[in-house]
Amino acid sequence: MTPYYLTAPIYYVNAKPHLGHAYTTIVADAMTRFALLMGRDAMFITGTDEHGDKIVKAAEKAGTSVEELTDRVSGEFRALWPELRARPARFVRTTSPEHKAVVRAFLQKIYDAGDIYFGEYGGYYCYGCERFYTEKELEKGVCPQHLTPTEYISEKNYFFRMSKYQERLKKHILDNPDFIRPARYRAEALALLEGEVLDDLCISRPKTRLSWGIDLPFDSEYVCYVWFDALLAYFTALEGPGSELFNRFWPQAEHLVAKDILKPHAVFWPTMLMAAGLPFYRHLNVHGYWLSRSTKMSKSIGNVVSPLETALQYGLDAFRYFLLREMQFGSDADFSEEALIARFNADLANDLGNLFSRVLSMTEKFCSGQVPAPGPDRDMEREVKGLAQDSLVNFQNFFGRVQFSLALEKLWELVRALNKYVDKAAPWALARAGDKETLGTVLYTLLECMRKIALHLWPVMPDKSVQMLTQLGCDCTVFAHEDAAAIRGILPAESEGFGTLDTGRKVAGVSNLFPRIDVKSAVGPCA
Repeated sequence: MTPYYLTAPIYYVNAKPHLGHAYTTIVADAMTRFALLMGRDAMFITGTDEHGDKIVKAAEKAGTSVEELTDRVSGEFRALWPELRARPARFVRTTSPEHKAVVRAFLQKIYDAGDIYFGEYGGYYCYGCERFYTEKELEKGVCPQHLTPTEYISEKNYFFRMSKYQERLKKHILDNPDFIRPARYRAEALALLEGEVLDDLCISRPKTRLSWGIDLPFDSEYVCYVWFDALLAYFTALEGPGSELFNRFWPQAEHLVAKDILKPHAVFWPTMLMAAGLPFYRHLNVHGYWLSRSTKMSKSIGNVVSPLETALQYGLDAFRYFLLREMQFGSDADFSEEALIARFNADLANDLGNLFSRVLSMTEKFCSGQVPAPGPDRDMEREVKGLAQDSLVNFQNFFGRVQFSLALEKLWELVRALNKYVDKAAPWALARAGDKETLGTVLYTLLECMRKIALHLWPVMPDKSVQMLTQLGCDCTVFAHEDAAAIRGILPAESEGFGTLDTGRKVAGVSNLFPRIDVKSAVGPCA
């Protein structure tokens, strides 16, 4: 089976986790669950990035030691993921001995190859970005990311010959259109490589200015620059280059990042891989920002959303669904309580929840709560099955291409069509007329389609998916225990075959999956 290795970012521990961190990690979890269902040996990893200027400054501001700060905030990240039903296979801390060994070995290899040199550099340093900017990169004299003043620093440091690999990287991006996706970020990466010579990358900080970092193996008076350190966490999670785990999973690697760290992943990282003689990752998947009323979330403004509080208030699976459905992957999206409630009531309560409620209650009323045997299909059933096949194929294709919102819309075309099919087929009228054969056909068609929908929703709403399958009388032991071997590869056949649901199986008599939220009584805030 083909491996699948996905990395979520190694999150910086200068502040506690927020909605952006939750979104990325939930998406990584959903992508990994989907890859498993599609037949791959899938895992994702994440962790915490714990070195650099910002960490030292955050500890000073908090009046604590750097070690205490990193332990506490890293623990907050690690504890949040199970609460959001995200299940990384590995969690890497960049302060761990294992990671330090990987970084030092990688640095020594690049140094021995002649791609690291000692030189003097002067530039405008942003402590927020932890990087130097040239004067032409500044916007009206300030950092383009943080819009704060920079400090001009001139010092001797070690540099990586990044410019040496500029043309080779450019060619790879041009030759592989889906290497960076969506396309807008591919265009941004190419813009960084075209027109001008790429600067070499400063990869060290003198201990006289920063001691909190990993010592360079070839000069103990310097520590490694934070990005050269953090990116290598993707190797640490695989026990480093040359390990059995690395050889199996790295050739199938994909990264998932927010757009603010495009350059390190699209430019720094591939050139580092080339210098080390290692293969590229397969895809860099880049998403936009979650905004609050069209404004970037900020603690100073007071519009930061607490992911766990929001998930507890509206239901974890509804929260996960909203995040994947509301954001067009790659673009920015607005988060608001009103939007979440509107999406919940329209998609989950009115469409999906209503479908389960009415079909299961009719099965209870007309068939003693048992899955009926179907009779011959009419044109109506053939049309529904054709639409179901198209919907499920489209869901699988779009989800696999990180177009989650579009994938869910295609699935909801089936949900809405089934509700219309109920109205058109009128099972209650068939029951009154005593047409048990046609009644069985209609209810079986609905129940089988509902089973397929529930399976496809497992990556997005794992708990509600199991609840839906249980209500349909399915044995959900493998899903409840998340038995990867039993779950792996069950999805592709679902878009082709029809009739897996056993007749005679007992289903739930009532269903109330998503009780409608009364907007007037809904209480916030989510922050």
